[in-house]
Amino acid sequence: MPRAAKGMNAVNSPDTIDVHAIRIGMFVHLDLGWMSHPFPLSSFKVANADQIATIQSLGLRRVRWSPHQSDLTLDDMEGFDAMPSQVADFIDEPIAAPVAEVSPEVQARAEHRRKLAEQRAALQLVERQFSEAAHDCKQITELVALAPRDARQQVETLSRALVDKMLAEDEVCIRLLTDGAGDKASVHALNVTIISLLMGRVFHLPEQEMLDLGVGALLHDIGKMELPDRVRYREEHFTVAESRFYEEHVAHGITHARKMGLSPGATLVIAQHHEHADGSGFPLKLNTDRMTAAARIVALVNRYDNLCNPHVPSRALTPHESLSLLFAQGKTKFDTAILGAFIKMMGVYPPGSTVQLTDDRYAMVMAVNSTRPLKPRVLVHDAKVPAEEALVVDLENVSGLGIRRSVKPQQLPRQSLDYLAPRTRVAYFFEPARATSTPLAA
Repeated sequence: MPRAAKGMNAVNSPDTIDVHAIRIGMFVHLDLGWMSHPFPLSSFKVANADQIATIQSLGLRRVRWSPHQSDLTLDDMEGFDAMPSQVADFIDEPIAAPVAEVSPEVQARAEHRRKLAEQRAALQLVERQFSEAAHDCKQITELVALAPRDARQQVETLSRALVDKMLAEDEVCIRLLTDGAGDKASVHALNVTIISLLMGRVFHLPEQEMLDLGVGALLHDIGKMELPDRVRYREEHFTVAESRFYEEHVAHGITHARKMGLSPGATLVIAQHHEHADGSGFPLKLNTDRMTAAARIVALVNRYDNLCNPHVPSRALTPHESLSLLFAQGKTKFDTAILGAFIKMMGVYPPGSTVQLTDDRYAMVMAVNSTRPLKPRVLVHDAKVPAEEALVVDLENVSGLGIRRSVKPQQLPRQSLDYLAPRTRVAYFFEPARATSTPLAA
């Protein structure tokens, strides 16, 4: 191994470097909000000169980088304006004597710690992105009445960022988060938006339709601002008058859309998100032929999220139950092609489902590859591993193991329930699909 490469691998913590000293092959960390840069991730390996130019245009003076994750040789180090002192030390110091071999057990523990650190970092990243987007949703909602044109600019920017980052990856995973950070309305809007955009991706919607889908999904319930709290969420005990009052939120939403100057495509999502394929929805009782593709997607996803995250938490269905109910009862209410694609994308056991594996152990589905959903990533109850050290297992890479059945959280044994800690509210985001080969303990 070259001396520089040996030294680089020995450095295990990110350092900072002048932004003009960035080189191709460096693994950098951009300490900016997710919406403040055009890259799919905030931490990545620099691949070309265009990426360097983009980073240098962000207004940063220094950036963090991880030498141990970088592909640099001694020649690559020449000319650095601000070489981290510990890296310089490695270049000049003699080659160390060979290290004594370590036992397989020690190597296994070190590998487990490494994978656990990667897993935690990935979760923290998507949770931070979700939190930033939910915060933006709340700000947009507050601006709608006060400065509608500013609200339009912000919601279009958010939609653009989500679409760009989602389409930048060949494959993405639908990721379950811890209880969604943000107010209830913002988390619902973001859940509906993320899943709707993933559906738009499945159907290869053109870019402008994707952007309209994102804006319409983010604002589909904006008319509820005009309703009293007692009728913002439909209940079975509503009187006819209360139901009509509730249904008026669609008309209020259209009014806001016009004041904001939204595109026709985004406005139609707001106008049609409660219509049904069989003409039984509201306010115009449209059927499938008179609804836009984006509105048909949002109508379905909105229903799914309301089943998983109802106004009264005790009435929540598991993601698996919600999907089963949509399949059983939604064949007439929702576009059949969209319903079929939705079930295929989410998998039979969507993220958040608690399940029993074919080896009888219990697990919780944590992530589903939206293009290959049959073998999700799961958190398995393993009594030999503390819950805080448990690794998520990719069933796609474990031969002979799968999911036997869905289990309601209240049906789990107490130890499994405490270990898996199912979420009281389901929140979703997306991340690049990562190939994993995590072994499953026997």
